Amino acid sequence: MWWDIAPDVRAEFEHWHSHEHFPERLGLPGFHRASRWTSASGGEGVFVMYELASYETLSSPDYLASLNAPSPWSAQMMPHHRHMVRSQCRVLASRGAGVARQALTVRLSPASGRGAELLAALKPRMAQWMGLPGLAGVHLLRHETPPIATTTEQRIRGADQTADWVLVACGYDAAMLGELAQTLFSEDNLTKLGARPGQVNGLYALSHSATVPEIQ
Repeated sequence: MWWDIAPDVRAEFEHWHSHEHFPERLGLPGFHRASRWTSASGGEGVFVMYELASYETLSSPDYLASLNAPSPWSAQMMPHHRHMVRSQCRVLASRGAGVARQALTVRLSPASGRGAELLAALKPRMAQWMGLPGLAGVHLLRHETPPIATTTEQRIRGADQTADWVLVACGYDAAMLGELAQTLFSEDNLTKLGARPGQVNGLYALSHSATVPEIQ
């Protein structure tokens, strides 16, 4: 998920997100880790990733019950999630760590008829990228809308946008990730591999990450 949060509500948002929302989500069956990053440039952008036991967790009765019964604090904070992009993803390929101090995200789509070509090009390259200094993990995800009705939380926020495919690179060197955004993960390079022009890149710094045992 990506969204913007205004400076005047950021402190309350982070308090709510860390001390109510993360424990709520991680208390549900199938949720393993919750991580939040904020814009590396100090802007309003937020990137959040939940790691789940399986894709089916996204349509589980427990998760749907939570989405349809937000707490009063959640209902108060969710209208502040501006420009929400929310993708419920299957993992296409994954290498290395899912959390590090820095994260680069690339929201992209394959060009028409080139999805298999793009996937075949990225998988071996991801294995090669893991040898780069400064990089700890790289993950390729694909959005798939779960077969569920619009939830109460979605209605509070308004219409969520989605990212089709997502590349997430986690690392310990911000300069290296910035260089990757301009080279291997650039629009020119990914377009040559089969992506459609118009990708969206973002650099983020880790704000908070938690696993189930850490909040119990």
